[in-house]
Amino acid sequence: MAAETIHDELQALKEAALYRRLRRVESDQGPTLMLDGREIINFSSNNYLGLANHPALCASAKEAIDRYGCGSGASRLISGNMVLHEELEAKLAGFKGTEAAVVFNSGFQANTGILSTLAGEGDVIFSDALNHASIIDGCRLSRAKTVVYSHGDLAQFEAALRQAAHSRRKLVVTESIFSMDGDEAPLKGIVELAEQYDAMVMVDEAHATGLFGANGAGVVAKLGLGDRVLVQMGTLGKALGGFGAYVAGSSALRELLINRCRSFIFTTSLPPAVMAMAIAAIDLVRHEPERREALWTNCRSLTAGMRGLGFKMEATAGPILPLIIGDAAECMKFSEQLLERGIFAQGIRPPTVPPGTSRLRITMMATHTREQIDRALKAFEEARELA
Repeated sequence: MAAETIHDELQALKEAALYRRLRRVESDQGPTLMLDGREIINFSSNNYLGLANHPALCASAKEAIDRYGCGSGASRLISGNMVLHEELEAKLAGFKGTEAAVVFNSGFQANTGILSTLAGEGDVIFSDALNHASIIDGCRLSRAKTVVYSHGDLAQFEAALRQAAHSRRKLVVTESIFSMDGDEAPLKGIVELAEQYDAMVMVDEAHATGLFGANGAGVVAKLGLGDRVLVQMGTLGKALGGFGAYVAGSSALRELLINRCRSFIFTTSLPPAVMAMAIAAIDLVRHEPERREALWTNCRSLTAGMRGLGFKMEATAGPILPLIIGDAAECMKFSEQLLERGIFAQGIRPPTVPPGTSRLRITMMATHTREQIDRALKAFEEARELA
C-alpha cells in the first residue's frame, strides 16, 4: 500500500469520526488512572473485581519469576510446557467443573483456534449476530458455512438448525455475556435446541468468568449446563486481572486442541508469572464472594442514578452498562466532555458495534467508591448539556 493510500485511509477514518488513538496510562489499573498525564476516574476497564493490582497476584508473579524466570522459552509442544501451565489447567478444570482445561495466549487466539479446529468445509457454524470479532474471524478461518442469526433470536436459530439438519457437523457459538451490550444469551434455549438438532455448543465466557455462579465460574455453571456444553472458553484477564485465556471441557477436547489447534501449537507459551497470577486470582474469586457483591451493588447504584437523571439505561446482566448515543461523532464528543470532568467512559463506534449504535461503554468495578459513582453521575448530567 503506497504512502498516499495510507494517508487517504486515515483521512477517511477521521472524516467518519472513526479515527482512534492510543491513550497513555501511567499508573496501575485501579478505579482511578493517570491517563495522558492527569488523574481520572476509570469507567472503561474490564478489571471488574479489581484484581489487576491485587497484592496476592503481584506476590505470586514475583515468586514465579524468582523460581522459573521470565519466559517459557518455547511453544508448549517443544520445551515450553512448564509445571505452572499444568497446575493452572488443573485449577481451571476444578473451577469450571470439567474434566480438563487448556491455556491459550489470548482470547482472540483461543476463539480463532477452537472454531477452525472443530469445524471445516462441509460443516455449519451458527453464530449470534453480536458475537466478538475473534469469533467472527474464527468462523471465517474454519471455512465452514457460517449462519448468523439475529441477536438472541431462538426462533431464527431453530429455523437455521432445521435447514442445516443434514450437514456433516453443526456447531453453535455464542458469548454468555455480550461484550458491548452487557446482556446475557438465552443459553438454556440454545442448548436445548442444539441437543434437539445434534449440534455442538461453544460458549465464550470472557465477560462472565469470575462473576457468575456460586463460585464465579460463569453463566454456564450458574445455569447448571456444564455437562451439556462442549466448549467453555474464557479469559484470564478481565475479572481475573491478568492475561491469557482458557478452554474447559472434556479430556478428549483438550487432546484434540493440543494436536490440531494452530493458534496453540505455533506460539511461544505464556510466561510463568502469568500462570501464577491466574492461579492466585481463581483462589480469590472462589473464596471472596464479597467482591462480586460489591460489583453488583455498584452496578445497581450507577444504573439507578443514571435513570434518575433521565438517561435511558437498560438493566444488564453484567458490569457492562451501555449508554446508546447513536451517531459516532456525537458519541465521541460526549466521551470527551466527560473526560474534561475527570470521568473516563470510552466511546465505542463501528465496526466494534453496528452503525447507528455508537455508545458509551460504561464498565463498573467492585473497587469503585460511592463518592466516585456520585462524581460520575454529576459529570454525566453536566456533559449532556454540552455534548
